[in-house]
Amino acid sequence: MISLQRFMIKLCRIPPPKPTRISDLLNRSLTTSNSAPSTPDRETLAAQLSSCSCVSQLNQIYCRLIRTQFLHLYPAPFHWNNPYTRRDAPTESLFVYVSMSRAGVLPDCYTIPIVLKTLCQLYAVEIGRQLHSVAVRIGLDSNEFCESGFINLYSKAGEFGNARKVFDQNPERKLGSWNAIIGGLSQGGRAKEAIEMFVELRRCGLLPDDVTMVSVTSACGALGDMRLALQLHKCVYQAEIAVGKSDLLMLNSLVDMYGKCGRMDLAYRVFKRMEVQNVSSWTSMIVGYAMHGHVDEALECFRCMREAGVRPNHVTFVGVLSACVHGGTVQEGRYYFEMMNKDYGINPRLQHYGCMVDLLGKAGLLQEARKMMEEMPMKANSAVWGCLMGACEKHGNVEMGEWVAKHLQQLEPWNDVAFVVLSNIYASRGLWKEVERVRRIMHQRKLAKVPGYSLAGSAD
Repeated sequence: MISLQRFMIKLCRIPPPKPTRISDLLNRSLTTSNSAPSTPDRETLAAQLSSCSCVSQLNQIYCRLIRTQFLHLYPAPFHWNNPYTRRDAPTESLFVYVSMSRAGVLPDCYTIPIVLKTLCQLYAVEIGRQLHSVAVRIGLDSNEFCESGFINLYSKAGEFGNARKVFDQNPERKLGSWNAIIGGLSQGGRAKEAIEMFVELRRCGLLPDDVTMVSVTSACGALGDMRLALQLHKCVYQAEIAVGKSDLLMLNSLVDMYGKCGRMDLAYRVFKRMEVQNVSSWTSMIVGYAMHGHVDEALECFRCMREAGVRPNHVTFVGVLSACVHGGTVQEGRYYFEMMNKDYGINPRLQHYGCMVDLLGKAGLLQEARKMMEEMPMKANSAVWGCLMGACEKHGNVEMGEWVAKHLQQLEPWNDVAFVVLSNIYASRGLWKEVERVRRIMHQRKLAKVPGYSLAGSAD
Protein backbone atom coordinates (compact mmCIF):
# COMPACT_ATOMS: atom_id res chain seq x y z
CA MET A 1 0.00 0.00 0.00
CA ILE A 2 2.87 2.38 0.82
CA SER A 3 4.42 1.92 -2.63
CA LEU A 4 1.11 2.69 -4.36
CA GLN A 5 0.62 5.77 -2.17
CA ARG A 6 4.08 7.10 -3.04
CA PHE A 7 3.45 6.43 -6.72
CA MET A 8 0.06 8.16 -6.77
CA ILE A 9 1.27 11.18 -4.81
CA LYS A 10 4.12 11.53 -7.30
CA LEU A 11 1.73 11.37 -10.26
CA CYS A 12 -1.10 13.52 -8.98
CA ARG A 13 -0.59 17.04 -10.26
CA ILE A 14 -3.21 19.48 -11.43
CA PRO A 15 -2.58 20.95 -14.93
CA PRO A 16 -1.26 24.54 -15.31
CA PRO A 17 -1.41 27.39 -14.44
CA LYS A 18 -0.30 26.21 -10.97
CA PRO A 19 0.82 22.59 -10.61
CA THR A 20 -0.68 21.43 -7.30
CA ARG A 21 -0.33 18.01 -5.76
CA ILE A 22 -3.52 16.07 -5.23
CA SER A 23 -2.21 15.10 -1.81
CA ASP A 24 -2.01 18.81 -0.91
CA LEU A 25 -5.62 19.30 -1.95
CA LEU A 26 -6.64 16.30 0.14
CA ASN A 27 -4.74 17.57 3.16
CA ARG A 28 -6.29 21.02 2.70
CA SER A 29 -9.78 19.57 2.55
CA LEU A 30 -9.11 17.44 5.62
CA THR A 31 -7.84 20.44 7.57
CA THR A 32 -10.88 22.48 6.58
CA SER A 33 -13.39 19.81 7.46
CA ASN A 34 -11.52 18.62 10.62
CA SER A 35 -12.68 15.10 9.85
CA ALA A 36 -11.33 12.02 8.17
CA PRO A 37 -12.37 11.45 4.54
CA SER A 38 -15.39 9.21 4.26
CA THR A 39 -14.94 5.74 2.77
CA PRO A 40 -16.79 5.49 -0.57
CA ASP A 41 -19.25 2.68 -1.06
CA ARG A 42 -18.50 0.16 -3.79
CA GLU A 43 -21.36 1.24 -6.09
CA THR A 44 -20.25 4.88 -5.98
CA LEU A 45 -16.65 3.87 -6.64
CA ALA A 46 -17.60 1.84 -9.72
CA ALA A 47 -19.62 4.76 -11.09
CA GLN A 48 -16.79 7.23 -10.48
CA LEU A 49 -14.18 5.04 -12.15
CA SER A 50 -16.32 4.43 -15.22
CA SER A 51 -17.29 8.08 -15.65
CA CYS A 52 -13.92 9.80 -15.10
CA SER A 53 -12.72 11.54 -18.25
CA CYS A 54 -8.99 12.07 -17.67
CA VAL A 55 -5.98 10.74 -15.82
CA SER A 56 -5.98 13.55 -13.24
CA GLN A 57 -9.49 12.57 -12.11
CA LEU A 58 -8.36 8.95 -11.82
CA ASN A 59 -5.42 10.05 -9.69
CA GLN A 60 -7.75 11.91 -7.35
CA ILE A 61 -10.03 8.89 -6.97
CA TYR A 62 -7.12 6.57 -6.17
CA CYS A 63 -5.65 9.05 -3.73
CA ARG A 64 -8.95 9.02 -1.86
CA LEU A 65 -8.92 5.21 -1.84
CA ILE A 66 -5.44 5.27 -0.33
CA ARG A 67 -6.33 7.83 2.37
CA THR A 68 -9.45 5.91 3.38
CA GLN A 69 -7.67 2.52 3.23
CA PHE A 70 -10.47 1.31 0.97
CA LEU A 71 -8.26 -1.18 -0.86
CA HIS A 72 -7.20 -2.65 2.48
CA LEU A 73 -10.80 -2.99 3.67
CA TYR A 74 -12.03 -4.41 0.34
CA PRO A 75 -9.09 -6.31 -1.24
CA ALA A 76 -11.15 -7.83 -4.08
CA PRO A 77 -9.47 -7.68 -7.55
CA PHE A 78 -12.45 -5.72 -8.89
CA HIS A 79 -11.38 -2.60 -6.99
CA TRP A 80 -7.84 -2.86 -8.34
CA ASN A 81 -8.86 -3.36 -11.97
CA ASN A 82 -8.16 0.18 -13.07
CA PRO A 83 -9.19 2.11 -16.18
CA TYR A 84 -5.79 3.74 -16.69
CA THR A 85 -5.33 1.68 -19.86
CA ARG A 86 -8.42 3.27 -21.40
CA ARG A 87 -6.94 6.70 -20.67
CA ASP A 88 -3.70 5.97 -22.51
CA ALA A 89 -1.70 5.81 -19.29
CA PRO A 90 -0.03 2.37 -19.47
CA THR A 91 2.78 3.15 -17.01
CA GLU A 92 0.33 4.17 -14.30
CA SER A 93 -1.74 1.06 -15.00
CA LEU A 94 1.31 -1.16 -14.59
CA PHE A 95 2.28 0.45 -11.29
CA VAL A 96 -1.20 -0.17 -9.91
CA TYR A 97 -0.92 -3.86 -10.83
CA VAL A 98 2.51 -4.12 -9.19
CA SER A 99 1.09 -2.59 -6.00
CA MET A 100 -1.85 -4.99 -6.19
CA SER A 101 0.57 -7.93 -6.34
CA ARG A 102 2.59 -6.60 -3.40
CA ALA A 103 -0.64 -6.30 -1.43
CA GLY A 104 -1.16 -10.03 -1.88
CA VAL A 105 -4.26 -9.72 -4.10
CA LEU A 106 -4.35 -12.25 -6.93
CA PRO A 107 -5.53 -11.10 -10.38
CA ASP A 108 -8.77 -12.38 -11.87
CA CYS A 109 -9.93 -12.98 -15.45
CA TYR A 110 -10.54 -9.22 -15.82
CA THR A 111 -7.24 -8.06 -14.35
CA ILE A 112 -4.96 -10.08 -16.63
CA PRO A 113 -6.39 -8.78 -19.97
CA ILE A 114 -6.11 -5.20 -18.65
CA VAL A 115 -2.46 -5.72 -17.68
CA LEU A 116 -1.71 -7.49 -20.97
CA LYS A 117 -3.05 -4.51 -22.90
CA THR A 118 -0.75 -2.31 -20.83
CA LEU A 119 2.24 -4.56 -21.53
CA CYS A 120 1.49 -4.50 -25.27
CA GLN A 121 1.55 -0.71 -25.20
CA LEU A 122 4.88 -0.75 -23.35
CA TYR A 123 6.32 -3.74 -25.27
CA ALA A 124 7.19 -5.20 -21.85
CA VAL A 125 7.33 -8.85 -22.90
CA GLU A 126 9.52 -9.94 -19.96
CA ILE A 127 6.89 -8.78 -17.47
CA GLY A 128 4.37 -10.54 -19.70
CA ARG A 129 6.21 -13.83 -19.18
CA GLN A 130 5.99 -13.37 -15.42
CA LEU A 131 2.29 -12.62 -15.71
CA HIS A 132 1.88 -15.74 -17.87
CA SER A 133 3.39 -17.87 -15.09
CA VAL A 134 0.94 -16.30 -12.62
CA ALA A 135 -1.96 -17.09 -14.97
CA VAL A 136 -0.83 -20.72 -15.26
CA ARG A 137 -0.52 -21.02 -11.49
CA ILE A 138 -4.05 -19.75 -10.80
CA GLY A 139 -5.59 -21.58 -13.77
CA LEU A 140 -6.45 -18.60 -15.98
CA ASP A 141 -4.08 -19.28 -18.87
CA SER A 142 -6.86 -20.95 -20.89
CA ASN A 143 -9.44 -18.26 -20.20
CA GLU A 144 -10.70 -16.87 -23.53
CA PHE A 145 -9.71 -13.27 -22.87
CA CYS A 146 -6.44 -14.08 -21.10
CA GLU A 147 -5.41 -16.55 -23.81
CA SER A 148 -6.01 -14.07 -26.64
CA GLY A 149 -4.14 -11.41 -24.66
CA PHE A 150 -1.04 -13.59 -24.30
CA ILE A 151 -1.15 -14.48 -28.02
CA ASN A 152 -1.38 -10.80 -28.88
CA LEU A 153 1.53 -9.89 -26.57
CA TYR A 154 3.89 -12.56 -27.93
CA SER A 155 2.93 -11.72 -31.53
CA LYS A 156 3.68 -8.03 -31.06
CA ALA A 157 7.04 -8.98 -29.59
CA GLY A 158 7.76 -11.07 -32.71
CA GLU A 159 7.73 -14.31 -30.71
CA PHE A 160 5.36 -16.16 -33.01
CA GLY A 161 6.55 -19.54 -31.75
CA ASN A 162 5.40 -18.72 -28.21
CA ALA A 163 2.17 -17.24 -29.56
CA ARG A 164 1.48 -20.46 -31.44
CA LYS A 165 2.24 -22.55 -28.33
CA VAL A 166 -0.35 -20.60 -26.34
CA PHE A 167 -2.81 -21.02 -29.19
CA ASP A 168 -2.22 -24.77 -29.59
CA GLN A 169 -2.38 -25.65 -25.90
CA ASN A 170 -6.17 -25.16 -25.75
CA PRO A 171 -8.12 -27.54 -28.04
CA GLU A 172 -11.38 -25.72 -27.19
CA ARG A 173 -10.18 -22.27 -28.20
CA LYS A 174 -12.72 -19.56 -28.93
CA LEU A 175 -12.94 -17.09 -31.82
CA GLY A 176 -11.03 -14.47 -29.83
CA SER A 177 -7.92 -16.66 -29.81
CA TRP A 178 -8.25 -17.28 -33.56
CA ASN A 179 -8.53 -13.53 -34.14
CA ALA A 180 -5.45 -12.88 -31.99
CA ILE A 181 -3.22 -15.37 -33.85
CA ILE A 182 -4.48 -14.32 -37.30
CA GLY A 183 -4.12 -10.63 -36.48
CA GLY A 184 -0.66 -11.15 -35.01
CA LEU A 185 0.58 -13.01 -38.08
CA SER A 186 -0.95 -10.45 -40.44
CA GLN A 187 0.54 -7.46 -38.62
CA GLY A 188 3.86 -9.26 -38.22
CA GLY A 189 4.39 -9.63 -41.97
CA ARG A 190 3.41 -13.31 -42.11
CA ALA A 191 0.51 -12.89 -44.50
CA LYS A 192 0.58 -16.39 -45.94
CA GLU A 193 0.49 -17.99 -42.48
CA ALA A 194 -2.40 -15.70 -41.52
CA ILE A 195 -4.39 -16.91 -44.54
CA GLU A 196 -3.59 -20.52 -43.67
CA MET A 197 -4.89 -19.98 -40.14
CA PHE A 198 -8.07 -18.45 -41.55
CA VAL A 199 -8.61 -21.51 -43.74
CA GLU A 200 -8.10 -23.73 -40.69
CA LEU A 201 -10.64 -21.62 -38.77
CA ARG A 202 -13.25 -22.23 -41.45
CA ARG A 203 -12.50 -25.97 -41.47
CA CYS A 204 -13.19 -26.04 -37.74
CA GLY A 205 -16.70 -24.76 -38.46
CA LEU A 206 -16.28 -21.34 -36.86
CA LEU A 207 -17.77 -18.25 -38.49
CA PRO A 208 -15.44 -15.24 -38.75
CA ASP A 209 -16.50 -11.86 -37.42
CA ASP A 210 -15.53 -8.32 -38.43
CA VAL A 211 -12.23 -8.48 -36.50
CA THR A 212 -11.25 -11.67 -38.33
CA MET A 213 -12.04 -10.27 -41.75
CA VAL A 214 -10.11 -7.04 -41.21
CA SER A 215 -6.95 -9.03 -40.40
CA VAL A 216 -7.44 -11.49 -43.27
CA THR A 217 -8.13 -8.84 -45.91
CA SER A 218 -5.03 -6.98 -44.76
CA ALA A 219 -2.99 -10.17 -45.23
CA CYS A 220 -4.52 -10.68 -48.68
CA GLY A 221 -3.58 -7.13 -49.66
CA ALA A 222 0.01 -7.82 -48.62
CA LEU A 223 0.05 -10.89 -50.88
CA GLY A 224 -1.66 -9.10 -53.79
CA ASP A 225 -3.70 -12.21 -54.55
CA MET A 226 -6.71 -11.01 -56.56
CA ARG A 227 -8.43 -14.38 -56.74
CA LEU A 228 -8.27 -14.72 -52.97
CA ALA A 229 -9.49 -11.12 -52.62
CA LEU A 230 -12.72 -11.91 -54.48
CA GLN A 231 -13.33 -14.93 -52.25
CA LEU A 232 -12.71 -12.89 -49.11
CA HIS A 233 -15.17 -10.25 -50.32
CA LYS A 234 -17.86 -12.93 -50.14
CA CYS A 235 -16.77 -13.77 -46.58
CA VAL A 236 -17.02 -10.10 -45.65
CA TYR A 237 -20.54 -10.03 -47.04
CA GLN A 238 -21.43 -13.11 -44.96
CA ALA A 239 -19.92 -11.51 -41.85
CA GLU A 240 -22.01 -8.39 -42.47
CA ILE A 241 -25.15 -10.53 -42.58
CA ALA A 242 -24.14 -12.19 -39.31
CA VAL A 243 -23.54 -8.82 -37.66
CA GLY A 244 -26.75 -7.42 -39.11
CA LYS A 245 -25.24 -4.21 -40.49
CA SER A 246 -22.43 -2.87 -42.65
CA ASP A 247 -19.24 -2.47 -40.67
CA LEU A 248 -17.15 0.56 -41.62
CA LEU A 249 -13.91 -1.11 -40.58
CA MET A 250 -14.56 -4.12 -42.82
CA LEU A 251 -15.49 -1.95 -45.81
CA ASN A 252 -12.34 0.13 -45.32
CA SER A 253 -10.31 -3.07 -45.27
CA LEU A 254 -11.89 -4.09 -48.59
CA VAL A 255 -10.95 -0.75 -50.16
CA ASP A 256 -7.40 -1.16 -48.88
CA MET A 257 -7.22 -4.79 -50.10
CA TYR A 258 -8.40 -4.03 -53.63
CA GLY A 259 -6.07 -1.04 -53.78
CA LYS A 260 -3.05 -3.15 -52.85
CA CYS A 261 -4.11 -5.77 -55.39
CA GLY A 262 -4.11 -3.11 -58.12
CA ARG A 263 -7.87 -3.09 -58.73
CA MET A 264 -8.73 0.52 -58.02
CA ASP A 265 -11.95 0.13 -60.00
CA LEU A 266 -13.24 -2.38 -57.45
CA ALA A 267 -11.88 -0.30 -54.57
CA TYR A 268 -13.79 2.71 -55.91
CA ARG A 269 -16.96 0.63 -56.26
CA VAL A 270 -16.83 -0.39 -52.60
CA PHE A 271 -15.95 3.18 -51.60
CA LYS A 272 -18.94 4.72 -53.41
CA ARG A 273 -21.38 2.23 -51.85
CA MET A 274 -20.33 3.14 -48.31
CA GLU A 275 -22.95 5.09 -46.39
CA VAL A 276 -20.26 6.92 -44.43
CA GLN A 277 -16.68 7.55 -45.50
CA ASN A 278 -14.23 8.41 -42.75
CA VAL A 279 -10.58 9.45 -42.91
CA SER A 280 -9.46 5.80 -43.30
CA SER A 281 -11.79 5.34 -46.29
CA TRP A 282 -10.42 8.38 -48.12
CA THR A 283 -6.83 7.59 -47.16
CA SER A 284 -7.10 4.03 -48.50
CA MET A 285 -8.26 5.39 -51.85
CA ILE A 286 -5.52 8.04 -51.99
CA VAL A 287 -2.78 5.59 -51.02
CA GLY A 288 -4.11 3.04 -53.53
CA TYR A 289 -4.09 5.54 -56.38
CA ALA A 290 -0.62 6.79 -55.41
CA MET A 291 0.79 3.27 -55.10
CA HIS A 292 -0.09 2.48 -58.71
CA GLY A 293 0.97 5.82 -60.19
CA HIS A 294 -2.51 7.34 -60.67
CA VAL A 295 -1.31 10.80 -59.67
CA ASP A 296 -4.24 12.89 -60.90
CA GLU A 297 -6.80 10.56 -59.32
CA ALA A 298 -4.96 10.60 -55.98
CA LEU A 299 -4.75 14.39 -55.82
CA GLU A 300 -8.37 14.76 -57.00
CA CYS A 301 -9.47 12.33 -54.30
CA PHE A 302 -7.60 14.41 -51.72
CA ARG A 303 -9.35 17.55 -52.96
CA CYS A 304 -12.76 15.86 -52.66
CA MET A 305 -11.85 14.68 -49.18
CA ARG A 306 -11.15 18.22 -48.03
CA GLU A 307 -14.34 19.49 -49.65
CA ALA A 308 -16.29 16.78 -47.80
CA GLY A 309 -14.98 18.20 -44.53
CA VAL A 310 -12.96 15.12 -43.59
CA ARG A 311 -9.77 16.05 -41.77
CA PRO A 312 -6.70 14.24 -43.18
CA ASN A 313 -4.16 12.55 -40.92
CA HIS A 314 -0.45 11.90 -41.31
CA VAL A 315 -1.06 8.70 -43.33
CA THR A 316 -3.19 10.67 -45.80
CA PHE A 317 -0.29 13.02 -46.45
CA VAL A 318 2.08 10.10 -46.98
CA GLY A 319 -0.24 9.01 -49.80
CA VAL A 320 -0.48 12.52 -51.23
CA LEU A 321 3.29 13.05 -51.17
CA SER A 322 3.84 9.59 -52.65
CA ALA A 323 1.58 10.58 -55.55
CA CYS A 324 3.70 13.68 -56.07
CA VAL A 325 6.83 11.50 -56.12
CA HIS A 326 5.31 9.25 -58.82
CA GLY A 327 4.26 12.27 -60.86
CA GLY A 328 7.45 14.25 -60.31
CA THR A 329 5.39 17.30 -59.30
CA VAL A 330 7.85 19.17 -57.11
CA GLN A 331 5.80 22.34 -56.61
CA GLU A 332 2.71 20.39 -55.57
CA GLY A 333 4.82 18.31 -53.20
CA ARG A 334 6.21 21.40 -51.51
CA TYR A 335 2.69 22.85 -51.27
CA TYR A 336 1.21 19.77 -49.59
CA PHE A 337 4.25 19.35 -47.32
CA GLU A 338 3.76 22.89 -46.01
CA MET A 339 -0.02 22.37 -45.78
CA MET A 340 0.43 19.60 -43.21
CA ASN A 341 1.57 21.89 -40.43
CA LYS A 342 0.13 25.16 -41.68
CA ASP A 343 -3.48 24.05 -42.19
CA TYR A 344 -3.80 20.94 -40.02
CA GLY A 345 -1.11 21.23 -37.35
CA ILE A 346 0.46 17.89 -38.32
CA ASN A 347 4.20 17.76 -37.70
CA PRO A 348 5.99 15.97 -40.55
CA ARG A 349 7.29 12.52 -39.67
CA LEU A 350 10.14 10.51 -41.10
CA GLN A 351 7.92 9.10 -43.88
CA HIS A 352 7.00 12.60 -45.05
CA TYR A 353 10.61 13.75 -45.10
CA GLY A 354 11.48 10.56 -46.96
CA CYS A 355 8.91 11.35 -49.65
CA MET A 356 10.25 14.89 -50.04
CA VAL A 357 13.86 13.69 -50.27
CA ASP A 358 12.80 11.17 -52.91
CA LEU A 359 10.83 13.82 -54.80
CA LEU A 360 13.62 16.39 -54.77
CA GLY A 361 16.29 13.82 -55.57
CA LYS A 362 14.47 12.39 -58.57
CA ALA A 363 13.96 15.93 -59.87
CA GLY A 364 17.72 16.49 -59.74
CA LEU A 365 17.56 18.89 -56.77
CA LEU A 366 20.18 16.94 -54.87
CA GLN A 367 21.53 19.82 -52.81
CA GLU A 368 18.04 20.76 -51.64
CA ALA A 369 17.37 17.12 -50.78
CA ARG A 370 20.62 16.98 -48.80
CA LYS A 371 19.74 20.17 -46.96
CA MET A 372 16.34 18.76 -46.00
CA MET A 373 17.99 15.62 -44.63
CA GLU A 374 20.49 17.63 -42.60
CA GLU A 375 17.75 19.87 -41.15
CA MET A 376 15.33 17.05 -40.27
CA PRO A 377 14.39 16.97 -36.55
CA MET A 378 15.05 13.22 -36.52
CA LYS A 379 17.81 10.97 -37.83
CA ALA A 380 17.29 9.56 -41.31
CA ASN A 381 16.99 5.79 -41.62
CA SER A 382 18.40 3.56 -44.36
CA ALA A 383 15.25 3.96 -46.48
CA VAL A 384 15.63 7.76 -46.67
CA TRP A 385 19.35 7.49 -47.38
CA GLY A 386 18.51 4.90 -50.03
CA CYS A 387 16.17 7.36 -51.78
CA LEU A 388 18.97 9.90 -52.05
CA MET A 389 21.41 7.19 -53.16
CA GLY A 390 19.04 6.20 -55.96
CA ALA A 391 18.81 9.83 -57.03
CA CYS A 392 22.61 10.06 -57.14
CA GLU A 393 22.69 7.00 -59.39
CA LYS A 394 20.00 8.46 -61.66
CA HIS A 395 21.86 11.75 -62.12
CA GLY A 396 25.41 10.35 -61.91
CA ASN A 397 26.48 12.56 -59.01
CA VAL A 398 29.73 11.01 -57.80
CA GLU A 399 30.47 13.39 -54.91
CA MET A 400 27.01 13.15 -53.39
CA GLY A 401 26.94 9.39 -53.97
CA GLU A 402 30.16 8.93 -51.99
CA TRP A 403 28.75 11.04 -49.14
CA VAL A 404 25.52 9.01 -49.01
CA ALA A 405 27.33 5.67 -49.31
CA LYS A 406 29.45 6.56 -46.28
CA HIS A 407 26.35 7.16 -44.14
CA LEU A 408 24.62 4.04 -45.43
CA GLN A 409 27.62 1.90 -44.50
CA GLN A 410 27.63 3.38 -41.00
CA LEU A 411 23.95 2.49 -40.61
CA GLU A 412 24.06 -0.96 -42.20
CA PRO A 413 27.63 -2.23 -42.59
CA TRP A 414 26.34 -5.67 -43.64
CA ASN A 415 24.33 -4.29 -46.58
CA ASP A 416 25.83 -4.43 -50.07
CA VAL A 417 23.41 -1.93 -51.66
CA ALA A 418 25.59 1.15 -51.08
CA PHE A 419 28.62 -0.49 -52.73
CA VAL A 420 26.61 -1.80 -55.68
CA VAL A 421 24.99 1.58 -56.41
CA LEU A 422 28.27 3.45 -55.89
CA SER A 423 29.93 1.07 -58.35
CA ASN A 424 27.18 1.81 -60.86
CA ILE A 425 27.69 5.57 -60.41
CA TYR A 426 31.42 5.21 -61.04
CA ALA A 427 30.73 3.06 -64.11
CA SER A 428 28.30 5.62 -65.55
CA ARG A 429 31.09 8.19 -65.36
CA GLY A 430 33.73 5.87 -66.78
CA LEU A 431 35.71 5.71 -63.52
CA TRP A 432 36.73 2.08 -63.93
CA LYS A 433 39.55 2.16 -61.41
CA GLU A 434 37.06 3.25 -58.77
CA VAL A 435 34.70 0.48 -59.87
CA GLU A 436 37.47 -2.06 -59.39
CA ARG A 437 38.32 -0.59 -55.95
CA VAL A 438 34.70 -0.88 -54.75
CA ARG A 439 34.45 -4.47 -56.00
CA ARG A 440 37.68 -5.31 -54.22
CA ILE A 441 36.27 -3.91 -50.96
CA MET A 442 33.11 -5.97 -51.43
CA HIS A 443 35.21 -9.09 -51.97
CA GLN A 444 37.30 -8.40 -48.86
CA ARG A 445 34.18 -7.90 -46.74
CA LYS A 446 32.58 -10.98 -48.31
CA LEU A 447 29.67 -8.92 -49.59
CA ALA A 448 27.89 -10.23 -52.67
CA LYS A 449 25.11 -8.69 -54.69
CA VAL A 450 21.85 -10.44 -53.85
CA PRO A 451 20.26 -11.64 -57.09
CA GLY A 452 16.79 -10.31 -57.77
CA TYR A 453 13.72 -12.46 -58.23
CA SER A 454 10.07 -12.07 -59.10
CA LEU A 455 6.97 -13.94 -58.02
CA ALA A 456 4.32 -14.55 -60.65
CA GLY A 457 0.71 -15.13 -59.72
CA SER A 458 -2.40 -15.98 -61.69
CA ALA A 459 -5.40 -13.67 -61.67
CA ASP A 460 -7.64 -16.17 -63.44
